[in-house]
Parts: sequence; structure tokens; C-alpha cells
Amino acid sequence: MSPVRRCSRTACGRPAVATLTYVYADSTAVLGPLATYAEPHCYDLCAEHSERLTAPRGWEVVRLSDGSAPAHPSGDDLEALANAVREAARPPDRGTDAGGRGPRAADSVEVARRGHLRVLRSPDS
Repeated sequence: MSPVRRCSRTACGRPAVATLTYVYADSTAVLGPLATYAEPHCYDLCAEHSERLTAPRGWEVVRLSDGSAPAHPSGDDLEALANAVREAARPPDRGTDAGGRGPRAADSVEVARRGHLRVLRSPDS
């Protein structure tokens, strides 16, 4: 088991949760998930210091998430979900399958599938 890396800030002994890297050419400070191993020109920061991080005037701070935190749905996500529910509740039109989900199987050819999604091609193409 490897030892717990500590925050690089002076007099802070808390465990590190993020790694800070400076990109001098772009005047950017990049704060991301804790690096796999300690880099000589990077700084490991605890949760408190990573949240309070500020950059010099004229610099930009880029915060990269590690993907482990649950993402909050955006307005676009919620609108897309509402539209899908409305579409599913709509009665079927002529020329659609029984569920009203699109062209009848006889009118199209399935060319690919990924999970529950299908890519359909019309017989004309």
C-alpha cells in the first residue's frame, strides 16, 4: 500500500485530493484529479485548498472533474427528456410502428445497434 500523499501547501497536513499544474505558455492553472504519482512540477492539494484556489491576475483556472461525482442534468438534458416523454405518449400515426416510435420495420433497415438505440436506414438509401 502506498503512503497517502499530503497537500503541498506549507503547514497543511491534510490528504491530497487534486493535482495543480501550471501551463505558463497559456497563462493557465489546471486543477484536476489527483495524479497517479507525484510529479516534480505539480502541486498536490487537499479539498479545502483546491476549492479556494485562485490564479494570478490575467490567468485562467481550468477545473477538470474526475467523473466520479454525479453530474447534474443540464436544461438541455431535461428538455430532451421531456420531449421524449411527450413523443412516447403521442398516439401512433399512420406509417409508424405500433408504439409510435418511427417508421415501420418494413419501411427501414436496421444497420447498427448500441444498447437500446438503433440506427435505421430507409430502403431507398
